[in-house]
Amino acid sequence: MDTLNLLMHGFAIAVTPINLMWALVGCFLGTAIGVLPGIGPALTVAMLLPLTAKVEPTAALIMFAGIYYGAMYGGSTTSILMNTPGESSTMVTAMEGNLMAKSGRAGPALATAAIGSFVAGTIGTVLLSMFAPVAADVALQFGPGEYFMIMLLAFTTVSAVLGSSLLRGMTSLFLGLGIGLIGMDSLSGQTRYSMNVQELYDGIDIVVIAVGLFAVGEALFNAFFPQPDGSFNRLSSIMMTKSDWKRSVPAWIRGTVIGFPFGLIPAGGAEIPTFLSYATEKKLSKHQGEFGTVGAIEGVAGPEAANNAAVTATLAPLLTLGIPTSNTTAILLAAFQNYNLQPGPMLFQTSGDLVWGLLASLYIGNVMLLVLNLPAIGLWVRMLRIPTPLLYGGILIFAGLGAYGIRQSWFDLLLLFVIGVLGMAMRRFDFPTAPVIVGMILGPIAEKQLRNALSISQGDWSVFVTQPISATILAMTVAVVLIPRILGWLARRSARGKVA
Repeated sequence: MDTLNLLMHGFAIAVTPINLMWALVGCFLGTAIGVLPGIGPALTVAMLLPLTAKVEPTAALIMFAGIYYGAMYGGSTTSILMNTPGESSTMVTAMEGNLMAKSGRAGPALATAAIGSFVAGTIGTVLLSMFAPVAADVALQFGPGEYFMIMLLAFTTVSAVLGSSLLRGMTSLFLGLGIGLIGMDSLSGQTRYSMNVQELYDGIDIVVIAVGLFAVGEALFNAFFPQPDGSFNRLSSIMMTKSDWKRSVPAWIRGTVIGFPFGLIPAGGAEIPTFLSYATEKKLSKHQGEFGTVGAIEGVAGPEAANNAAVTATLAPLLTLGIPTSNTTAILLAAFQNYNLQPGPMLFQTSGDLVWGLLASLYIGNVMLLVLNLPAIGLWVRMLRIPTPLLYGGILIFAGLGAYGIRQSWFDLLLLFVIGVLGMAMRRFDFPTAPVIVGMILGPIAEKQLRNALSISQGDWSVFVTQPISATILAMTVAVVLIPRILGWLARRSARGKVA
């Protein structure tokens, strides 16, 4: 009851006109930022920090939170319409969502993404309000060994599910792992594989890789290998059918259940749960033939829900422990410190009005985003009427501006188009591009956690099977590899028996 009373007090703070205005500003900015590839919420919040120094702390943090989860809403729009993820965590949405758009079902894809984000964000906010301290305590049980096992599970799942074969998926994954090694070693401080190129000392920015492989690769592929007339820009109903609702609702719930726990731990942000959600929906779907062809709505609904549930959950360790679990929450931590506030267990006692006002604003922000996005579906879908050359020409311009704006470096711009050519070649020869991103993001984290785990255990590799949590995750990883092959072998054996 105390939690409910505190939340009601938070609503009283959040619904004041000035805080409502800042929440709306944050949601609008976040949506716009998500639509534009290459910018992202972390960069935006960082740029706004000096400009909000005179703004009251609660209002500023409400706006920053709106930018954060608003960007996740907006990122799905260009992922679906143009196969251009505004955020790296929305790249899974691009796989099935863009195929739905090409099949004339951009409206239902955008609708299930918006409603799924609202459902997951609302459920995640309820869980965050009720169980944030308990959930953060659970996250403290994870050590380096457990984190490494989570990475291994993510690598295995991505390689097994994406691509036309396990070999192609693993090839793409190892390419990403190799790219992730470029730059300075976080433990020894030595530069690796930089070839004495100064611009590579800090590694290759994830935005350059993601935008290059997806946006530039997509544009170049359609320039060199144009699709038959009629395969693009076909429009039909923008409303979800009864069947769409029936298939989306369970996917929203499953995506929320998968996404929320991953937001609590520093395991690579929202990318892992979106891939796991996609893998789950692909395994459970009764419409297997739609995946990778005309686009399956479950492949949009589940990952979008997982993405937004994970984003909401990242605020739990930030508020209760002062631990950021993503780039944007790291910037939010800086925003707290900018106002002489230290997130942690005492924050609820020393700045209760701010914390509960912020949590209450998440409920309001989710409603605002739904109201902003659903009426705009028809407007977004009309983007598909733009002639293909103009559409992809615009993508190349915005992609180039986004990549150049990161460090104002011509080298990043050159690298963007080199990676774009690689993305075009991978698509031409049916190699999945998403595992490259996963390998690049999680590879350095996995390496660091592996080395830390072995350092703590003094080189004893049994630490990964003697700890209950890591052993359980390892068993899940083995199951992901073996169970589909065992089931396939049994199916083939049964089919041969029937023929005989």
